[in-house]
Amino acid sequence: MSNIKIKGVYDDQHKLLDGIRHLNSKGIKIDNVYTPFPIHGIDDVLGIKPTRISTAAFIYGLTGLASALLMMWYMMIQDWPINIGGKPNFSLLQNIPAFIPISFEITVLFAAHGMVLTFLLVSKLYPGSKAYIAHPRVTDDKMVVEVMMDPSKADALSTMFKETGAVEVIGQ
Repeated sequence: MSNIKIKGVYDDQHKLLDGIRHLNSKGIKIDNVYTPFPIHGIDDVLGIKPTRISTAAFIYGLTGLASALLMMWYMMIQDWPINIGGKPNFSLLQNIPAFIPISFEITVLFAAHGMVLTFLLVSKLYPGSKAYIAHPRVTDDKMVVEVMMDPSKADALSTMFKETGAVEVIGQ
């Protein structure tokens, strides 16, 4: 037999957190939680690791900085070298103020666009993706805990949901 999705619908964030703690203490793996607003502390209760988006942003920023410096080097040395007052064409130490605005702007451009694309891919919000709505009112005022469970244990899970304050259990 294949597993079925069982959803517990809550109307209070405190009951939701208590319900998740209770399910965790019984060894039940929670697949996902859907809420209409951010709930403080839910990451810790679910055991979600901190995000690595800041590392990705740093890498995108370094890529942008390297691209900016490579672009300026190419333009000033290879493509169109111009002798300006006898100064070296591409000397980072002597011409730092000239390179800062372009380097900064391209670093920010790469970091911002890279983070947006990463967010869209990780969240599966790319074009053509279908939206999954766990419950019709999850975008309004209900919170849903979703668990994949063997059908033979569905009744026990349904009882646990109701004991922890769920107003509705779907998929039993």
